[in-house]
Amino acid sequence: MSLQGVLPITLTPFTDSGDVDSGGIEALTERYLDSGVDGLVALGIMGEAHKLTDAERSAVAGRYVAATDGKAPVVVGCSAPATRVAVERAREAEGLGAAAVMVAPPNNLKNLGLVFEHYREVAESVSVPVVVQDEPVNTGVVMPAAFISRVMNEVQNCRYVKLEEAPTTIKISALTNGIESADKRAGIFGGLGGMYFYEELGRGAIGIMTGFAYPEILVRVYYLYSKGREMEAREHFFRYLPLIRFEAQLGVGGVGIRKEVFKMRRVIASSHVRSPAPPLDAETLRELEDLVEYLGLTEGDTG
Repeated sequence: MSLQGVLPITLTPFTDSGDVDSGGIEALTERYLDSGVDGLVALGIMGEAHKLTDAERSAVAGRYVAATDGKAPVVVGCSAPATRVAVERAREAEGLGAAAVMVAPPNNLKNLGLVFEHYREVAESVSVPVVVQDEPVNTGVVMPAAFISRVMNEVQNCRYVKLEEAPTTIKISALTNGIESADKRAGIFGGLGGMYFYEELGRGAIGIMTGFAYPEILVRVYYLYSKGREMEAREHFFRYLPLIRFEAQLGVGGVGIRKEVFKMRRVIASSHVRSPAPPLDAETLRELEDLVEYLGLTEGDTG
């Protein structure tokens, strides 16, 4: 199953006491699918994968695959500080029914030769495609476009790349020029919370992997753009860009804002974020509610 379009980075919902909320996963999956998304990405950074135990990781990924019930592909994040651990996670994800696995470089690994071997070993250990996750802010690993192109060109099973290094637009252009296979050039996803989604599509991205709390907005942008209605896509995107920008306050707690929105939409019961995490202050919550109301989204209307 090929990947394209809008694939949200799914949340890991918790109860107020911090336990994984399995019912919340069911509710989120239903809302994501009802929004018209083209797939899901479980255990991403904004899914708080790094704050889950190994048993919880397996349970969360398995629950998302089961809840999706074959209606859309599920990509599972399998990043790890050691290649052997990433291999085991990738094999487990494939066994759970993942359509692809997403792998970032091991944190702070500056030797790109070792990063290349990491991707090669993981890719050769599974039969499902690997999504190369370019996430320098969180991993501390800068992968230039030329290096990512080499991974895509030389490692057969690395078929997709998800970009998070700003500006994503310039890197997309560099990758479309550097990746030799037309198939793999058509496997570039944007990210960054949706901040540059319209521009990413214009540069050649085939979709986006991000966790914006109104995925139906991104779905509409993608639909309009893919139908050649670019000006309508731009207008729709720019209409809601203020909320995308507001949600992207990572220093304030982007995942916390995202969870607050899904709680406001009555999808999840708790907006709990596992510590360590900065709390959202009352003024930020007021600003969020004001912005949602201003955009006419109180009842979920996305035009």
